[in-house]
Amino acid sequence: METGHFPLWQLGIALLLGAVIGLQRGWVTRNRKEGERVAGIRTFSLVGLLGGLTGVLADIYSELIFGFALVSLSVVITVAYLTSQQRTHDVGITSLIGLLLTFVLGCLAVSGQPVIAVAAAVVTAIILDMKEELHAAMTKVQEYELEAALRLLLISAVLLPLLPDKGFGPWEAVNPFELWLLVVLIATISFIGHVAIRIGGARNGILFTSLFAGLSASTALTLQFSNLSKQEEALSPLLGSGILISCGTMFPRIIFLASVLNPSLAVLIAIPMLVMMACFYLPAIWLWLRNPLEDYESPQVKRNPLGLASALMFGFILLIIMLLSHALQTWFGDTGTYVLSALSGLTDVDAITLALGHQSQVQMSLQTAGFGIVIAACVNSLVKMLMAWGIGSRTLGMCVVPPVVIALLAAGGWFWLQWC
Repeated sequence: METGHFPLWQLGIALLLGAVIGLQRGWVTRNRKEGERVAGIRTFSLVGLLGGLTGVLADIYSELIFGFALVSLSVVITVAYLTSQQRTHDVGITSLIGLLLTFVLGCLAVSGQPVIAVAAAVVTAIILDMKEELHAAMTKVQEYELEAALRLLLISAVLLPLLPDKGFGPWEAVNPFELWLLVVLIATISFIGHVAIRIGGARNGILFTSLFAGLSASTALTLQFSNLSKQEEALSPLLGSGILISCGTMFPRIIFLASVLNPSLAVLIAIPMLVMMACFYLPAIWLWLRNPLEDYESPQVKRNPLGLASALMFGFILLIIMLLSHALQTWFGDTGTYVLSALSGLTDVDAITLALGHQSQVQMSLQTAGFGIVIAACVNSLVKMLMAWGIGSRTLGMCVVPPVVIALLAAGGWFWLQWC
């Protein structure tokens, strides 16, 4: 900023953002006696203004002024904290960190970044106000869930930036960065699905569990609900509804994965995917409404939200499918791609969706990639139908088989229209 042309409104912002944070801290300590509070709304407001004035002086004279002011403020609040701690025996330092942050934000407000300073002040106030919620959430987090979150950060924030972003191997089909990015994408969807179930809680029923299990574990849920229907025959209609909802959620997930790599491909497959989703969802809703059951605690889908070994295995499978998709497309044309899609659909649709989505950007036609993805989805749905029919109760089979057959017929109609 130029000397003599400093806008006073930036100092006003520095003062107000201090007041915003101080308002929250003052509310928390409003019932304490005079002298027991280290800082309230007045102190925070003045510290914000102090930061703003320090920024002005640092710009006019020397940046060292900011360093000296920050050290001096640190000494003052440390002395105040030690004095207060002897009286109240409160060892928390949240307010002290808030004071230092308010000073820095005040300086930032007059240094050409008032929007960032205001946004950071609001976020700071919200975080300070969420003490009880955050502490309650920490008591609910299991150790394996914390480990899963840290592993997700490891594979995304640490490993991903280190990988080269160029093709290797035959046909330059293997791009380590893109391959691992897809692994991170699938792992993130899986983790979000698990967190959604944990937040909602098991008592929200089969409906909620099935919906979010479809983001990552529809096959696991189909197997578990099929076994459960043998043990509790009366629950079969509701369990069938849960299986249909979980399997139906696979289709919007496929559209989302395709759109990440090739929006045109997502548009192509949107109609058959949405029609098949409707074939699953509508009977599921009908079953759910026809079979009310109060106070039922839904079974949890036993699945690690993010096992690093699972992520590595998925990456390996995706690598093999990418290489095979290139090879079969080169050697046998579209027929090879369709065979690979059918075989991949026996176990999973995510890997083939990502592989063909990537291929549609390189050498494969949009129609071939779209056909391959729909074939994989049909085969995967057929496998789950057979699982429910063969493992579950007869009632469960009667609930699941007709919707799947109708969905497969709808997909067949789409294929016929495309060929014609």
